Amino acid sequence: MGKLLLVGCGKMGGAMLDGWLARGLAATDAIVAEPVEALRPKKPGLRAVASTSEVSERPEVVVLAVKPQSMDAVLPDLKRFADEGSVFLSIAAGKTLKYFAAHLGAAAKVVRSMPNTPAAVRQGITVATTAKGVSAAEKKRCHELLEAVGQVLWVDDEALMDPVTALSGSGPAYVFLLVEAMAAAGAKLGLAPEMAMQLARTTVAGSGELLKQSSEPASQLRVNVTSPGGTTAEALKVLMAADGIQPVFDKALAAASRRSKELAG
Repeated sequence: MGKLLLVGCGKMGGAMLDGWLARGLAATDAIVAEPVEALRPKKPGLRAVASTSEVSERPEVVVLAVKPQSMDAVLPDLKRFADEGSVFLSIAAGKTLKYFAAHLGAAAKVVRSMPNTPAAVRQGITVATTAKGVSAAEKKRCHELLEAVGQVLWVDDEALMDPVTALSGSGPAYVFLLVEAMAAAGAKLGLAPEMAMQLARTTVAGSGELLKQSSEPASQLRVNVTSPGGTTAEALKVLMAADGIQPVFDKALAAASRRSKELAG
């Protein structure tokens, strides 16, 4: 296993690094390039530098975990590794394979991925796609790296990364908004705001864990909670009406997917 270079060690990069080390990556096989000193990890055997310019040996994989708006600044120095055959694994939203080809060279071996924020607790899901030059072995290596923070799915059509971004990339924000809306509705019915928020947070978190552990589809789990003629059924009449939650989500995800295309240029 060759060296692994992690460029950027913020929340997502740091979570990935912790996941790799927990799964057996030797600290001596990783190098972290992070300009912010406070974010530079201090782990025995791990080399952490301020800039990629301090890295001379070619890494097997370069993981790009910087913010999309910082990508233009970091790629020029990294092109030397692309020329030498390193694989680039990007987790930057909106940065396309075409973008990386323009900055790293048409023959650069690039994997574009879209993780989501539950990766911070190793409960994320990532969708990835590859440039033409990436071998099966290199794809497998990137799969293993992404799998350290959650599930991994692959698509052949890069255009699908826009709806993926809309659904799972932005999805955690929708869930957090749901918690806010449930708590606000509970408070309007007379619950103390603190109690309403605790009830909403724990209900959503617990339901998510039940969904994760159950083999039943979400639709059946919903039915399991719904007694005919009961309180849940009455609420679902509103949420599942023709003007209920589904058309709102259709509109919201379409807007997010459209914006993802726009940001990609």
